[in-house]
Amino acid sequence: MYKLVVVGGKLRGQEIILKSGESILGRDSSVDVPLQVEGVSKKHLSLTVTDDVLYLQDLGSSNGTFVNGKIAKRATLKAGDKIGLPNAVLQVVHVLEKKVVIKKKVQNQIVKEDTIEELLSGGTPPENLIQKLFWLFRYKVMGPVYAINQEYEWRVLFGILTAIFAIITITLTIFPVLQDSKKILVAEISIRGAHYADLVSKLNVQALSNRNWDAVDIRFLEDSGNGISSYELFDLDGRIIRPLSKLNEYTSDSFSVRAREWAAKKGPNEIFQKFLDGGEIGIGKKIFAYNPRTGQSEIIGVLAIRFAPKTLAVEASNSSKAYFESLITSLLVAVIFYGAVYYLTLRPLEELKYQIEDALRGKRRNVDSKVLFEELGPVRASINTSLQRIRELSDQDQEIDPNELESDESYTNTLLEFMLGAHGPVMVLNSQKNLVKINTPGEDVCGIRQSTSEGMSILDITREKGFAATLIELCDQSASNMGTSQQGRYELQGKEYNIYVTSLIGKDGFAKSFYITFVLDV
Repeated sequence: MYKLVVVGGKLRGQEIILKSGESILGRDSSVDVPLQVEGVSKKHLSLTVTDDVLYLQDLGSSNGTFVNGKIAKRATLKAGDKIGLPNAVLQVVHVLEKKVVIKKKVQNQIVKEDTIEELLSGGTPPENLIQKLFWLFRYKVMGPVYAINQEYEWRVLFGILTAIFAIITITLTIFPVLQDSKKILVAEISIRGAHYADLVSKLNVQALSNRNWDAVDIRFLEDSGNGISSYELFDLDGRIIRPLSKLNEYTSDSFSVRAREWAAKKGPNEIFQKFLDGGEIGIGKKIFAYNPRTGQSEIIGVLAIRFAPKTLAVEASNSSKAYFESLITSLLVAVIFYGAVYYLTLRPLEELKYQIEDALRGKRRNVDSKVLFEELGPVRASINTSLQRIRELSDQDQEIDPNELESDESYTNTLLEFMLGAHGPVMVLNSQKNLVKINTPGEDVCGIRQSTSEGMSILDITREKGFAATLIELCDQSASNMGTSQQGRYELQGKEYNIYVTSLIGKDGFAKSFYITFVLDV
């Protein structure tokens, strides 16, 4: 398997895993490997992986593709080769795929061997119920989320989950309140409908008792101010008594039909209510009249009223407004919450990264943190173990106090003395790879000005990040080889130059200064 590591440019440190077959790199978001870097074409180049062979082809890019400092249209790549793009340098890494086995020891005896796959899948679930619930959530419920995380950056996925959380929370908390207000409104309308039905019975006692339908007067229901859109008074057979426009017709209104069916089943003191299309509310109530032969009141008909209250429309509008206002407020709070958690998580990771770099330079022995992040404890322990093994292998397992490390000053001053007799382009960097001095020929070749760049990192003062990455790599190689001179090549001002980097190693065993010369390749 091949991967690319960005060793220069603003994307420095990112890794790109190359899949089998062809992968297109470019600035366009639709390509296989998007590179949002200025100067890179939309479809800049393609990389094809076949078995253990990696093949590069430039796709007619505007600024060209460079392989190990030379422009190339096609090339077969190997591990260690560098692909130069505008504002980015990518190094090819060949990864040997193998199964990693982790051995757990108890009292110096191996009791179990777990593969990485088993660790990531959770292995065998615990027997304890509480622990099993946590295990199910972590390895089963979160499985799809882990899969999504392979397609989207963690920060994007975390933002999506935060937004979903805010929407669900506000929906579950606000909706019940809005529904309660709606229920109160419906209850009020039900009471009004029952009152109208009782009023029909009281105003028409004689007519209803004698079944004199022609004398029934319910014109008050036609008042436009009572919120009634339509009504029907009908007998138990469904024959309409009022309004007069439908007299002696049989009801066909859907709500009236349901109210008639309800009246045949329910008890005498109940009210039939239902939400209807168009924001209406239907209220049904039985009409009773005195029967002189039996001496009792009995049901003689049903009053079905359709209400279209303006308050219901206003309530719906206010409910929608309240919901969206609450939703917007929750999303704003979610944005603040997202930022707080994101940077709270990022801080210890950044701190860990810089501490590892300092430890590799010998400026500290272990990585630690004042930030309480228990989950990073095993990671720090593994890193500290690895650092200890590196020191043992390098025969540098002596106690080094970072406060007692030698200063760069005497070493850089020595190299500055050497510069006095130099005739070609030369520059001197300190241990942090910050510019100490560059002579006039060096300024002309590198495009760096001493007056504006002194004390700045080589990454920040070079126009071409690939050039900076080359210098940093040569410096690191020299420092790792006890100051031995390292040679590289790079095209500057349209000409090929050999670059020689030599470092001065201090008494504490670390590189204190770098002497860099440029020799024109003739």
